[in-house]
Amino acid sequence: MAIDFELTAEQKKLKYDVREFAQEVVKPCAERGDRETDPQKAFQAMKPAFEEAYKIGLPTSFLPEKYGGGGASNVDLLIAAEELCAVDPGFPTIVLVNGLALMPLTWFGSEAQRERWIGQATSTTTNDYLGGWVVSERGGTANFDHPSPTAGIQVTADHDKKNGVYRINGEKHWPCNAGGWDLQGADTNLCIVRTDRNAGGKSALSALLVDRGTPGVSYEVIDKIGHRTCQNVTMTFTDVEVPEENAVAVGDGDLLISRNFTWSGPVASIAAIGVARGAYEFTLNWAKTFTGGGSKPIINYQGVGNLLAEIAGKIEAARCMAWKSAAYMDKYDSEGQALGGMSKTFCGDLMQSVVFDCMRVVGVNAVDRKFPMEKFYRESVIFPLYDAGNLAMQRRRAWGVMASDEFSVDTFVDSDPITYTKDMEGYGVLADVG
Repeated sequence: MAIDFELTAEQKKLKYDVREFAQEVVKPCAERGDRETDPQKAFQAMKPAFEEAYKIGLPTSFLPEKYGGGGASNVDLLIAAEELCAVDPGFPTIVLVNGLALMPLTWFGSEAQRERWIGQATSTTTNDYLGGWVVSERGGTANFDHPSPTAGIQVTADHDKKNGVYRINGEKHWPCNAGGWDLQGADTNLCIVRTDRNAGGKSALSALLVDRGTPGVSYEVIDKIGHRTCQNVTMTFTDVEVPEENAVAVGDGDLLISRNFTWSGPVASIAAIGVARGAYEFTLNWAKTFTGGGSKPIINYQGVGNLLAEIAGKIEAARCMAWKSAAYMDKYDSEGQALGGMSKTFCGDLMQSVVFDCMRVVGVNAVDRKFPMEKFYRESVIFPLYDAGNLAMQRRRAWGVMASDEFSVDTFVDSDPITYTKDMEGYGVLADVG
């Protein structure tokens, strides 16, 4: 069989190198950032760690070598991401969103666009390049592929062909990295917009690259209970003019959204696993040393031992699913919409139960802020809600693939390809239509 879960020597080195980086560089910044009451200052606290990460290539590791990136596989990315997330999941989210801003150019962009924007990220000398992924809106984004022009994405971009620009108006809510380190904007923001006011989501959407310094854009930072070290904003566009050469996937913005969240699915999965592993590692050490007033450490008691065994098993199972989905993405260039969605929802939901069970083992001390468990708990509530949401796009995308005649129960067991098409979209957007 071709199945092999053994890490190569290079992958083991990557794992322990990133673990050391996470402990020595990321952790001190994250501890300062998480304590900040000002959400923008919490984000800014991570800039020194981000700059150090840039020096070793982490924020561009997944970009193609042809344009100066590291060319890392999705599996390698997951190995690194787990180590970072076990310390702080907000920081690797900053790194991931650089990918959500730029990876779509490898699938939908022109050669000129790839050379320009990916090249900017990989050739920067300041080591602080940020890309923003701008899709979510205050009214929700789950029904982006709705057939009505008045549902789904409502930020508009009217094409002024005479002047060669798109003119953007509207408001985005929750985009990550978009405000930049100084709230003057990320270096570039990949924005999903409605370029046809009269059509449904399967043909009306496109993406526009909005560069830092473009007039008419404003940002307001959102204050969150978890993932405080990454930035989310409300982003307002007022007659923002973007050159038409900045347009990507015109009329196919729906497919870009689906493929982007497919690429990020395994990463979000392993991020959840990283948090679960961090909670489990602390809890295991606690159980081996804490007596609870008894004569021996609590790990010697059946209730604690059984629960820890279940926790460990859940983490191993989830990691295997994340690795499988990443390996599938490597094989088919991130065309694994159903498997990516299933992995993200499974791991995100499972992780919450793991963290809560860890808190049960630690007991009331779990809510004492001098211990890390309360932070793991705050972080855990984010995963089922972000990255397309576990009740929304992620499951709907899997549903659409499974409804296709091209899908069988052996598709992923056999690692067979299945192409995602517009016919697989739209499931669940109308109450009476599958």
